[in-house]
Amino acid sequence: MDHLIAEVEKYVVTLLNTHLDHAFVYHNLTHTQNVVKKVTELADLANLDPIQKKRLIISAWFHDVGFTKSIDDHETHSAAIATAFLKEQDCTPEDIKVVNELILATRMGYTPKTQLEAFIRDADCAHVGNKNFRDFTQLLKKELELTNRKKLSKTEWLEENIQFLTKNHTFNSDLAVSLWEKGKSKNLAKLLKDQGKQKEKQAKLQQKKAELTFKKNKIEIPERGIETMFRVTLKNHITLSDIADTKANILLSVNAIIVSLVLANLLPKLDNPSNSYLIYPTVVFVLFTVASMILSVLATRPNVTRGEFTKEDVANKKVNLLFFGNFHKMKLEEFEWAMGEMMKDKDYLYSAMKKDLYFLGLVLNRKYKILRVTYTVFMVGIICSVIAFAIAFQTAGF
Repeated sequence: MDHLIAEVEKYVVTLLNTHLDHAFVYHNLTHTQNVVKKVTELADLANLDPIQKKRLIISAWFHDVGFTKSIDDHETHSAAIATAFLKEQDCTPEDIKVVNELILATRMGYTPKTQLEAFIRDADCAHVGNKNFRDFTQLLKKELELTNRKKLSKTEWLEENIQFLTKNHTFNSDLAVSLWEKGKSKNLAKLLKDQGKQKEKQAKLQQKKAELTFKKNKIEIPERGIETMFRVTLKNHITLSDIADTKANILLSVNAIIVSLVLANLLPKLDNPSNSYLIYPTVVFVLFTVASMILSVLATRPNVTRGEFTKEDVANKKVNLLFFGNFHKMKLEEFEWAMGEMMKDKDYLYSAMKKDLYFLGLVLNRKYKILRVTYTVFMVGIICSVIAFAIAFQTAGF
C-alpha cells in the first residue's frame, strides 16, 4: 500500500507542477497536500482499515488534477486521470471504482453517502476552520480573477464568504466537527466583524458624499468666504496689535536702562563745580528719555470701559458682545442670554463682527500714531543730546 501511495504522490506532484496553469494559486499542489494531510488525520482518528485508508488518500491526491484539463467539470477529468493511472498500477476494479466515487463526491452541492465520502469532503473544506482562513480565501479570490471566472469587490467577496460559511457549508462527519467547527465559528465571527466595519466605513463615505453634494448645491455659498474674511482680518489686526505692544515695550525698556545709567554715572559727577558744563546736556538727555518712556506707556495703556449693557441695548443691536469691555461686569446668565439672542440674528452677528473690526482698527491707529511720535522723540532726543554734549565739551575747553 505504501508503495502505491508513494507512486501516486510522485505522479500527482509531477503532473501539477508541469501541467497546471499558474493562474491556479489556490487549487494547486499545496491545496492537494493539505487535503491529503487532513484525510490522513481523519482516517487515523476513525481507525479505518488499511484498504479504506489507502483509497481515501489516493482519492485526495487525485481529486483536483482535473484542473490540468479543464475548469468545468474538473472532478470528472480528475476521475478519468486517476482511472488511467491506477490501471497502469494493476489496481483492482473495486479500488478504482471507490476512488472514482470519492473524487466525484467533492463536487459542489453533493451529499455524501458513505463515511469515506464525508471524510474527503470535510478535508477538502478543512481550511474554513484554519487560523489562516483569510489567506486561503484571498488566494481563492485571486484565482477566480486570474481564471476569469469571477471578479468581486472586497465587500462582495466578504458577503460571499459569509454566505458560504452560514448556508452552503457544513461538516459531514463528527470528527471534522470536533476538529474544525470551533475554528470555523471564530473565522465566521471575524468575517462578520469585518463586514460591520465595512458597512460603517461605507456609511461614513456615503455621509461624506452627501455633505459634499449638499455644500455644492447650497445656495448661500458666499457665507463661508465671508467668515474666512472675518477670521483672517481679525487675526491680522491682533498680530499688528501685538507688534505695536512689542515695539512700545522695547522702547520703554531701552529708555529705562538709559535713565538708570544716567542716574548711576552722570548725576554724582554734577555735584563737582568743575563738571557744571554737563548739567544742560544731561537735562536735555534725561528729558527726551523720559518723554519717550511716557509715550511708550501711553501707546500700551488700555482703555477702561463700563463693561455693562441692558436688554434694550441687545434688542436695539447697540452693544458689541464680541468685545470683553462691553460685558465683563455682567452676570453669566445675562451674557449667555445676550449671546443667544445675537446668534439667532445673522445680521446682528455680522454687525458685531464688523464693529469689532472697526474698533480694533481705531485702537491700532492710535497705537501706531503714538509709536511714530515716540520713535521720533527718541531719535531727536539722541541727536540733540549728542549735540548738547559736544557743545558742552567744546565750551569747557576739551
